[in-house]
Amino acid sequence: MASEAETVESFEQLAASRRQWISEVLMPWSQQASLRDLREAEHDWLNIAGRVDPAMTLYSWAWSRFPALIHEGMVGLNETQEVRVEFRSGETVVGYPDARESSRGQLVLTAATAAGFDQLGPFSIDDIAAVELVSESDPTSAGLLPRIPTTLLPGTPDDERV
Repeated sequence: MASEAETVESFEQLAASRRQWISEVLMPWSQQASLRDLREAEHDWLNIAGRVDPAMTLYSWAWSRFPALIHEGMVGLNETQEVRVEFRSGETVVGYPDARESSRGQLVLTAATAAGFDQLGPFSIDDIAAVELVSESDPTSAGLLPRIPTTLLPGTPDDERV
């Protein structure tokens, strides 16, 4: 970001300065902020970050402190991977993040049970110590049948490729 002594002379410099401030100051702050600080920032988010939705920036960046909860290059929680959440108390829970039910620094999981599915949470971001993937894209962990790969013969015409 330009120092006080430097001047920004073009829109390109202004935009670059803003992107740098977001990546070097705002995102790292969001990744370590407490839930209380996140909620306080949310009230003034338009003034801090511009006309952006706090759910799409502030809280996505906050959840990115736990890489297993996010999908690189996408906004919001990754619902496709089962995770194990370890709390500061030592307790653990396992389930799939529910992006619709999780909001404002509160994580909700959907867990498979003998009776079907249950919601777990909400759990405060402040209470979570670690999050790890249960398995790497294993469809059987979700009760799905394994996917059979499709093999096409060389020279298969494009109109027969689906």
